[in-house]
Amino acid sequence: MDASFLIIIFTLLFSAFFSAMEIAFISSNRLKVELDRSTGTFVGRILGNFYKNESRFIAMLLLGNNFVLVLFGIYAALLLNPVITSWGVSSAGLLLFLQTIISTILVLILAEFIPKALVQLNPNWFLRITALPMQLIYWLLLLPTIIVMMLSNVFLRLLNSEDDTEEKVFSKVDLEHYISDINDRLHHEEDFVNEMQILQNALDFSNVKARDCMIPRTEIIALNVEESIDVLHKLFVQTGLSKIIIYRDSIDNIIGYVHSFEMFKMPENIKQILMPISFIPESIPGKEILEIFTKQAGNIAVVCDEYGGTSGLLTIEDVIEEIFGEIEDEHDTEDWIEEQINDKEWRFSARADIDYLNDNYNVGIPDSDEYETLGGLIIHHLESIPEIGAVLIVEHHEFIIEEVSDRRIEIVRIAKK
Repeated sequence: MDASFLIIIFTLLFSAFFSAMEIAFISSNRLKVELDRSTGTFVGRILGNFYKNESRFIAMLLLGNNFVLVLFGIYAALLLNPVITSWGVSSAGLLLFLQTIISTILVLILAEFIPKALVQLNPNWFLRITALPMQLIYWLLLLPTIIVMMLSNVFLRLLNSEDDTEEKVFSKVDLEHYISDINDRLHHEEDFVNEMQILQNALDFSNVKARDCMIPRTEIIALNVEESIDVLHKLFVQTGLSKIIIYRDSIDNIIGYVHSFEMFKMPENIKQILMPISFIPESIPGKEILEIFTKQAGNIAVVCDEYGGTSGLLTIEDVIEEIFGEIEDEHDTEDWIEEQINDKEWRFSARADIDYLNDNYNVGIPDSDEYETLGGLIIHHLESIPEIGAVLIVEHHEFIIEEVSDRRIEIVRIAKK
């Protein structure tokens, strides 16, 4: 076999290796690499050293890739010249153009697109299996890499004297990828999966808005300020709540709340024990809600819609449940339905969040910005509150209305076709 052909094959293989190593290094989960390093394994220490000297490692990859591509270009020209000349091409310019086109196509397909696409499927795995040969190449190219970096630094200082280097830290994305990887591998260790779910909820907490965790307007238990203390006392007993919302004239004019402890003061009317309440918009992030609650004593707020009306009610418990899940006490009632009948059939409360159902039951309900809950999806498509027994078919799902009140859908059965 011709020596030029062998050199071309080897240079393409090394170029593919350097390209794959570069994309694996950039795409890998740094937190997982750091955990491997902390275990003290040989491969973990090698990868940790690469990330510790990130700029030098990237420069070495680029230097090695450029070196083999230069060799590839030289020997590709020697091999292609007689082939292209045999096609009847005599012009030196056209000969160079065809050589460039053929060489570029070979490099892009075999040394760029294919290796990078394959490595991105599992970059951390590729880093682990290539750590040892990469370390050998790193030592071989260390001296020329240092020289090139010194020349580059001199040139950069001439252009900009400021030091823009920043300490590399693990990002939220690194942690999310690591948790996602663990969840994919853990299905039987339920306790550990629950802990991972709590951590995942904490990472996703930045996306939570007030509208996502509030008690809706229709479920707010409130009392008119003009009512008697006896009525308020009975409401505390019946509901088991520690706080009752107080309004004047209508629920859109909430003026405060009353805490059950205030009843020990033996007040004559509600106004004597009325406490102020905060008002927040629907779009406020969960992080800001917690900051508001830490600065006030009540830990309760009214959520307002865009017109200033009452959209819902929010307590610190509702916000914390977005991270830790449902928190039940002795006054909670079992009015929430979550039942899996079989592999393709479920019964849910219409208030259930669609993202929650898809994540926990793999129902596959189509989501949209137009609605968030199961009841919202049905009303969005029907444009009215349906009767009991009504059936709605959306894509591959059949929604059967099992229970309806005067103002909303209560229970829905879902059958997946």
